[in-house]
Amino acid sequence: MADRFAILLDGGFVKKKLKERSGQDPKAAEIVAMTNQLVQQPRLVGLSLLRVYYYDAPPFDGKAKNPLDSRVTNFAITTQARDGKQLLETLELEPDFAVRRGNLMMSGWKMGRYALKSHAQASRPLAPRDLVPDISQKGVDLRIGLDIALMALKHLVEVLVLVTGDSDLVPAMKFARKEGLRVYLDAMGHGIRRELRVHADFVL
Repeated sequence: MADRFAILLDGGFVKKKLKERSGQDPKAAEIVAMTNQLVQQPRLVGLSLLRVYYYDAPPFDGKAKNPLDSRVTNFAITTQARDGKQLLETLELEPDFAVRRGNLMMSGWKMGRYALKSHAQASRPLAPRDLVPDISQKGVDLRIGLDIALMALKHLVEVLVLVTGDSDLVPAMKFARKEGLRVYLDAMGHGIRRELRVHADFVL
């Protein structure tokens, strides 16, 4: 029986790298196509795919009031929220895909990147459009780490393919290797920090 492998996709990272390539927010079909190409890597040919795990947080769908003009934004009806929800719902219906959801939390408002650049060039009064919601992602790395530990302890696979650039996952990678799994890393052309490279058996 062929050795089995699982692909674990850090959704936020994957979307960012695909957008850098095309200039547009990726659709589910692009993520599936990228995964299909990954399966054809020489190191994986001949192995049996257990499942593709996709980790991401659903789009923020709350309401928030801009502190400068008191305008309320309903994020649930934005294009970004609609497209993000559709992407997750489409991927979870793909064969051999499992979607693991984290959470997005809004902690307030902050100056946007372009506003910071503009204010650095010339001082001016702060405008409502300068502020963007301060949203952070919670629970995604935890879910990736838990799945890695589960697959390692139960020996569900012999090979883990981790698509990320996040060095926070190094402890989970180390644990998997101690349990006898091989850990392959695909950073999609992104620069890899040394600690990530050290604790991967092979960089695809």
